[in-house]
Amino acid sequence: MTKITDDNLVAIMVNQAGFEYDIHSLVKAFYPACNVKVFIKEEQEPLAQNHGNACEGKESSGLSLPELMIDFTKEAVLISLKGGKPGTASFAEKKAEISPDMPRPEVKNRLKQVLYKTLSEYTGRKLPWGTLTGIRPTKIPMSMLEEGKSSKEIMKYMEDVYYISKEKGELAIQIAQREKEILAPLHCENGYSLYIGIPFCPTTCLYCSFTSFPVFSWKEKIGEYLDALDKEIEFVAHSFENKVLDTIYIGGGTPTTLEAEELKRLILKIRNTLDLSNLKEFTVEAGRADSITPEKLAVLKQYGVTRISVNPQTMKQETLDFIGRKHTVLQVKEAFAMARKAGFENINMDLILGLPGERERDVFHTMEEIQKLNPDSLTVHSLAVKRASKLNLWIEENGISSLNNTDEMMQITARGAMQMGMAPYYLYRQKNMSGNFENVGYAREGKYGIYNILIMEEKQTIVACGAGSISKRVYPEGRIERSENVKDVSQYIERIGEMIERKKHLLDDC
Repeated sequence: MTKITDDNLVAIMVNQAGFEYDIHSLVKAFYPACNVKVFIKEEQEPLAQNHGNACEGKESSGLSLPELMIDFTKEAVLISLKGGKPGTASFAEKKAEISPDMPRPEVKNRLKQVLYKTLSEYTGRKLPWGTLTGIRPTKIPMSMLEEGKSSKEIMKYMEDVYYISKEKGELAIQIAQREKEILAPLHCENGYSLYIGIPFCPTTCLYCSFTSFPVFSWKEKIGEYLDALDKEIEFVAHSFENKVLDTIYIGGGTPTTLEAEELKRLILKIRNTLDLSNLKEFTVEAGRADSITPEKLAVLKQYGVTRISVNPQTMKQETLDFIGRKHTVLQVKEAFAMARKAGFENINMDLILGLPGERERDVFHTMEEIQKLNPDSLTVHSLAVKRASKLNLWIEENGISSLNNTDEMMQITARGAMQMGMAPYYLYRQKNMSGNFENVGYAREGKYGIYNILIMEEKQTIVACGAGSISKRVYPEGRIERSENVKDVSQYIERIGEMIERKKHLLDDC
């Protein structure tokens, strides 16, 4: 057995398996710059003495890294913490009562509550989302609204059970109320939405972990890729001929890396194969400004696309260059103007907060430029560090201190969205988010991204076509099953029959 000796490690020893993910996620929220690992006691030797090296950044407040011991008994969860300033180690123990017949969700809540209290007292920090570590914090208020609970009752529950801040609780409830209204007219049980993935990009951005391939290397294969998509779309039309199609979302990658004729071919296939008579939204993620042309926009508009995205991520040129966007701020403005000229009245823009080197003044400048363009919706992402991204490798070499997302940055974008007449309408969180914040979508009345809500709230079956896409079947009782397509483009083309069989198995008798 190997001793645990990493000076940048927050190690947690647990006497039984079962809650490792929940423990890791909550501890990581307090120590985002550190390595966090959960070990089962029998599998490791005792912890080597921590030498007091704090993780990079301010989150440790001068304290050495803690050593945590979590013991489950029949009557309680016991948490012991060793730590303190070097040479003056302190020791604390906390307890949460449980019982053998207690449901697992309640045991999990009590575990996370006592762990949160321990780390909050030790670090002097409170997390805005409290013990909530899942990606869908609005699901809780949504389900309580459906039970007829009032906003006041929901807020009290969120504060008492999850230690959520008043600000975040009110945001989650407000969004859940709006989502409930937006989803009411949809055919959640007798309908579906369609996702089509175009896994090609001009270049791969520093932060990206999505399935994407440089389009210049795959030009000769795009026709074959569209042939495979045709087969999947035909399968969907046959399998769902008695279902209502509510929304379509073409994402990526960057769908507008396709040429105008290729876009026309794809959209005509959709229109000629599927019943779009009840369609409420047709989104194409135009995304990168360097992939947008008047000809492509004309095709999208002519063939019924109702909503597009033009995504700058930031309006600071130095950051765009650094993250590998390969387009200018001016090109973003020109692409947006082209989209308006083409007749699009529902244009979204995406921003990312916490990009390397950016501070409040940069976010303020970006919002000033966005307000001049006046989009119809705005999606604000808190940078999430993905294991498969180039950014993760960059952090390993350069440290995490240049990634800075603050409450003030979030407020700058929220105020800017409000000044443009927008309100928050959907929200989700991701692992390893800068500042432990969230992603929020803002929109004007009637300009919401309905598909965005559906993918987050898991209220409707979503059939996904294309390399790396994941279909999600939602059963009436709330159970969810998934089917994945292979990520590699060549494999997807070669094994398209297998991809369809996977869907058939998932969606049979749907």
